[in-house]
Amino acid sequence: MTGPANRKTLALHLAFLAGLAALDFVLPDYHHGVLARVMVLAVFAMGYNIAFGYTGLLSLGHAMFFAAGLYGAALPIYHLGWSVWPSLATGVVAGLALAVIVAALALRTAGVAFMIVTLMFSQVFHLTTLYFTTYTRGEEGLVLPQNVRRLAFPGGEISLASADTRYWIAFILFAAVLLFTLALVRSRFGRALVAIRENEERMRMLGYDVFASKLAAMAVSGTISAAAGAAYAVLFGYAGSGFASIQYSILPLLWVLLGGAATVLGPFAGTLIMFYLIDTASSHTTANLLVVGVALILLILYFPKGIMGTIRDKWVRWLP
Repeated sequence: MTGPANRKTLALHLAFLAGLAALDFVLPDYHHGVLARVMVLAVFAMGYNIAFGYTGLLSLGHAMFFAAGLYGAALPIYHLGWSVWPSLATGVVAGLALAVIVAALALRTAGVAFMIVTLMFSQVFHLTTLYFTTYTRGEEGLVLPQNVRRLAFPGGEISLASADTRYWIAFILFAAVLLFTLALVRSRFGRALVAIRENEERMRMLGYDVFASKLAAMAVSGTISAAAGAAYAVLFGYAGSGFASIQYSILPLLWVLLGGAATVLGPFAGTLIMFYLIDTASSHTTANLLVVGVALILLILYFPKGIMGTIRDKWVRWLP
């Protein structure tokens, strides 16, 4: 990365990551656990942002990629007694394979049809997890025992049941995906994705293989989403069919819109705010979704391009 703007961008994101790392030492136990969960879900949102924010692909099926990673990691541990490392790899590969297959078929459509096709695939995946309850335990889900959630390293191992360990593993995953996303969107490929989003026909006329670019974007998006799902399973010890439902396809869309589509930090901001909105509203009223809805309307009115998107438009032009 060269140039003053790029150096400022890198410095900003590194400072942000340093702040997140420092929070491990000062946050109360409850917020410490919440932030670990938010970082994993923000990785899911960042994966979605590559498809929706940067490429313009409105998918309603990303829950199946998250759930593919979730079950890809949880099932081998629960039923086959695998260790964490190969199970994590299985979850990521399952998400990548599913993303490539679904994208190869869904990208033959466009617009609303693409949205509907991805939704249909996701619903099929959700129903599959409900049908094979012998293995998935359906909505009840699989609970992974603490004694099997251990990461082995040369010379020892660490338990993922520890709150500090969960936080740092979530942080490492989040930091890696954040820096990868930052590099991706500032690369030639990332700029091509944005150009395809803005004017697909012009990019085709310029000789770009639009289908291949979209397929690659969906593959990257699905892989990151699956990595978030696999990490969620091993860090928090649970995998259930609810994560494959339509709700978990809509949530990343809301997180990205709230934080700012096509911004690197937007998915984290949106996930964090939405999580605390729901949590705070639920502790005060049973009409928590009404409160959340009103809050979201106000945020959209004052931040029409999401929080980070509006900040970029009005004050910080160099923000990616």
